[in-house]
Amino acid sequence: MNQKELFHSVRANYPVDLSAVAGQVKERRMVEFQPILRTAENAVAGKFAFQLRWDMEQTRTPVEFSEEIDWLFQPGDDPEFIFAFNRMKFWLCMGQAYQMTGDEKYAQAYARQLCHWVDNVKRSDPACEKAWRTIEAGIRMEVWSKAIGYFEGSPALTEDVIDHYISSMTDHAEYIMSVWNSYNLMSNWGVMANHGLFVAGCALPPTERTAEYQNEAARRLWQELKMQVYADGMQWEQSPMYHNEVLRCYLDVVLHARRTGYKLPDGFEETVHKMARASLAWQKPDGCEPMMGDSDDIDQRDLMAFAGALFQDSELKFVGYPTLDYDTLWELGTDVAKSYENMEISEPEQTDHALSDSGNFFFRSDWSEDAVWARFHCGMLGAGHGHADQLHFDVTAYGQDILTDLGRFTYVDGPNRQEFKNPNAHNTIVVDGEDFYVYKDSWECSKLSRAVNRQFYVDKLYGYAEGGHLGYYHRGVFVNRRFIYLKPDVFVICDEFYASGEHEYTQFFHWGEQGEVDQIDNGFYWQGERASATLQQISTRPIESRLRPGHISRHYNAAEDNVVLECTCSGQGFVSVFTVISVDRAGAREPVSVEKLPVTSNFKHITFADQQIEALRITKGGRSWIVAVAHEEYASPTDTFCAGGCTGFGGVVVFREGETEIGTVLAR
Repeated sequence: MNQKELFHSVRANYPVDLSAVAGQVKERRMVEFQPILRTAENAVAGKFAFQLRWDMEQTRTPVEFSEEIDWLFQPGDDPEFIFAFNRMKFWLCMGQAYQMTGDEKYAQAYARQLCHWVDNVKRSDPACEKAWRTIEAGIRMEVWSKAIGYFEGSPALTEDVIDHYISSMTDHAEYIMSVWNSYNLMSNWGVMANHGLFVAGCALPPTERTAEYQNEAARRLWQELKMQVYADGMQWEQSPMYHNEVLRCYLDVVLHARRTGYKLPDGFEETVHKMARASLAWQKPDGCEPMMGDSDDIDQRDLMAFAGALFQDSELKFVGYPTLDYDTLWELGTDVAKSYENMEISEPEQTDHALSDSGNFFFRSDWSEDAVWARFHCGMLGAGHGHADQLHFDVTAYGQDILTDLGRFTYVDGPNRQEFKNPNAHNTIVVDGEDFYVYKDSWECSKLSRAVNRQFYVDKLYGYAEGGHLGYYHRGVFVNRRFIYLKPDVFVICDEFYASGEHEYTQFFHWGEQGEVDQIDNGFYWQGERASATLQQISTRPIESRLRPGHISRHYNAAEDNVVLECTCSGQGFVSVFTVISVDRAGAREPVSVEKLPVTSNFKHITFADQQIEALRITKGGRSWIVAVAHEEYASPTDTFCAGGCTGFGGVVVFREGETEIGTVLAR
């Protein structure tokens, strides 16, 4: 097959004016082009590292081949290098460098590497198994179909090179056509594999068989979409990074379907749009996804811009970029970029979001980059990419992570993998030193923990989420956490332990590594460059607290030191612990006082026991709140409570002193 015959179908699938894109990059995006050019130069020279924004498993140390490339080379004990290597994303960088410079060395290196890989990495060879996982095969079909489009017109694309491309793409498609099972139905692997199959059906010269690739891929992808995505829009594996990778695949399917006139099933695009809106809900003020489960600290605004342009969603544009970023510009072209730039932009109406089906709740003071932001999790584990993070919460303020999740660091089974997955790696609670999820290996737990009792409430002044789990029911303990947000800068966490017998409870608080934490008279103080925070605790039980060293991993294969606060108390029967966290800008710390109040019955004229109702008066600056939490039902026969002179009724009630008479009920 010659170039003219090949590119007739390639351009139908990818109708972007590449010379126009290259021109715009030269005018506006040269800073972003520099790492792409560096990656391309290294790849031409046989030097490889994987540090692009969405490289799922980044590497720090380059591997260089002075002579023949060994596509199955594995440095160390982590096979992720092989997987990333055999996805060939560096070919996209080489193609963009070719479009920017016209230098044939990029096209020649691409053609040489393509033919070498096809000739040496055979699907039928058991030694090549690591290069032929279905996930890599799917990713390659996308990458290859896009990469070759950059080299149109180059003399390096001989008929032999094109034949290698067509034969191997067909081999890839036939391979994925032969693989369909329950694992693929439920896994991001299945989405990535069948996304590649759909793209191959669009990009290869049209035949009856390529139409079958499209139809079967669309059928599978729709089944996977319905199976894997909760009604709230989150992909079930409970990892924002893998959610976003799945979302990116589906956005690409929608794009290819529109370009080629393929009709997707009814509801397909709407569900993909809902996934993008879930990413909007959790986006941190700095534009990054949360490091929940197996997730890195990745700026997701390019994905939000892509989705905003595709669905003409002005709120997605607000959380994306005002103009298309470098990568999305190459994907969508200058015409779409111009349309996007002229598109309306709207600040999202909601600041707080409940993804209730997946058990993820998000709060923010506003939509500025300096906003106070928090999340609370109480949901399913989410399979192998989920962590033991039941009841975990994060707090970010003024551009810094104050209390945070720790990332993932590695997939290699062993102490490092376990360290980042275990309960004590999250801002949660362990009972009697026993994990509520029990690590078995990198991808499996031998014990799970069902989430229960999830609730959510928001208004302009307050936010509330609640959840518990059954991880300790065999020990006669029910753990419940109430997460209360006094907007804009105070959080109250009430941990409740409903138990029989004597038990020990340990809370973990992982501080952001870009600050220092010290013990002060009434608690702990964290100071960063842009933000600060105090943490105080109140309980009827003595609390022993200690700071210890820990680790945080913002990117795969990279870890830094941080500080962990461990707080332990013991008790017979019911035990509760209140934690009050106040955040401020660095250098603008407002004093915070926390006082426990007696709670009385207005009808029976008694003082309630602590195990029935407790109340705190919290004062910060000129503001004062009374927060009352009922641990049991108390209104028999007809009763209200009184705390600090305020009368109320409900499970969680907040009074703003001097402003409200009966308070705001956050939970019945």
